[in-house]
Amino acid sequence: MQENDSNSRRNFLDKGLKIGLLAAVGGAAAKALGPENKETSVGEETIELMSTDGTLIQVPMSEVMEVPSLKDENYNVRKGYPNLKFVMVVDLARCKNAKQCQSACNKSHYITGDDAWLKIYKMQESESTAPYWQPTLCQHCDKPPCVKVCPVDATFKRQDGLVLIDADRCIGCRFCMAACPYSTRVFNWAEPKQGEMSEITMDMEHLHYSPDYAGMPSQKGTVDKCDFCPHMVDKGELPHCVSACPNGVFFFGDAYEDTVTNGDETFRLSKLLKDKAGYRLMESLGTEPSVYYLPPSNRLVDFEEGMTNYDEFKSVDKSDE
Repeated sequence: MQENDSNSRRNFLDKGLKIGLLAAVGGAAAKALGPENKETSVGEETIELMSTDGTLIQVPMSEVMEVPSLKDENYNVRKGYPNLKFVMVVDLARCKNAKQCQSACNKSHYITGDDAWLKIYKMQESESTAPYWQPTLCQHCDKPPCVKVCPVDATFKRQDGLVLIDADRCIGCRFCMAACPYSTRVFNWAEPKQGEMSEITMDMEHLHYSPDYAGMPSQKGTVDKCDFCPHMVDKGELPHCVSACPNGVFFFGDAYEDTVTNGDETFRLSKLLKDKAGYRLMESLGTEPSVYYLPPSNRLVDFEEGMTNYDEFKSVDKSDE
């Protein structure tokens, strides 16, 4: 049983985080990764992928295949993926409030106006301490108070760690919003305005609503929040905020596999948290979040007020890390 669990988690990382999630791959995966893949026939086209130890290798195109869906015939949206535990790490030393994470999230989930699921706050403990930017999203707690207070079981926690909302069951009581200590939930007071929705490309093929699929706009009178983009993970790709960030602030992965990646860099979760003094928000509450933060020390970017878009952002060279 333990061997099967390990193989399942390894399969996810091999086909998802370390291969399919890389921008260079675009949803494809290699049939096999290892030193033997470095040798290719003369003139054969290759593609650069990341091996399980984090090194880049050249893989023959003939050995690349499309990543299959993680879902099988036993998949249940309220149970999630077996033998996986999704986790995210946010490196505050890299954040410059470029807000590309927020824009990508808004677009992919058809969010408009002030209903962003991901917000970036200016943080400063006192006038004598240095300010920094803190991206804040649903913490996907292992002991979520929002689940306990929902009277209709609309908010639920899956075995893979995701806390999701079933909008078809939500009655808009907002008990979950009151219970959440992180204030990461939003209430849909109205339908998205037509003027705002015109800026979003609507894919009307997605007619069947599901709590784990970003296929339709939010429903009026319901609560929304970050869902860790399970629809992207199912395709072997990173959540939109992770892939959109120009400075690699977000890392996503499987806690069981002890691995996280931002698409360009891959780390052992436990070592990263230990080396960088990682922490979780409001740890004393006992909610046990699945989102970890790395403190804004040894910053890669200077703090600037008013940063709102990528055009104002100057990327930094991460080669010296």
